[in-house]
Amino acid sequence: MDIKSQIESLLFISAKPVAVVELAKIIKASPEEIKKAGDELVELYKSEKRGLEIIKDGSKFQMVSSPDNSKVIQEFIKDEVSGELSRPSLEALTIIAYREPISKLDLDRIRGVNCSLILRNLLIRGLIEARFDKKKGDTYYNVTFDFVRFLGINEIAELPDFKRLHTHDSLNRMINIET
Repeated sequence: MDIKSQIESLLFISAKPVAVVELAKIIKASPEEIKKAGDELVELYKSEKRGLEIIKDGSKFQMVSSPDNSKVIQEFIKDEVSGELSRPSLEALTIIAYREPISKLDLDRIRGVNCSLILRNLLIRGLIEARFDKKKGDTYYNVTFDFVRFLGINEIAELPDFKRLHTHDSLNRMINIET
């Protein structure tokens, strides 16, 4: 399979920059091959004036929207941030509130779908925050103080059935499934 194609797909689904060494491990290619293919993708996207670009920051690559489209994106995000939350966003927010701190992988497992765009939307709205755990090498999500305040409660533990749902055994088993 084509390394460039695999890099593109991984960058598309990732909500954050991905290191060359991580891409190499996943794709099972050398870091040199990944760097070369990634650099070629950066140039290809630049030369073709697409709506998406691949950028490089040190030894990490990330797929982003083109700066040429910033006005239309700002308008869309403004509407997205001020509109009502979708049902999938509400589901993800509920899971985060009851299971925090929770990793994206665990949230994806519980919901059964990739939650990257939902997490981005909730982050933009200020309803959740992300914290990187250096020991575990993963990002964990919590609800924000603004979310708690918006609900009119003093702390997240005041949510209905919080104690029971926060430690629900079937969710624990689902989260601990080996991949």
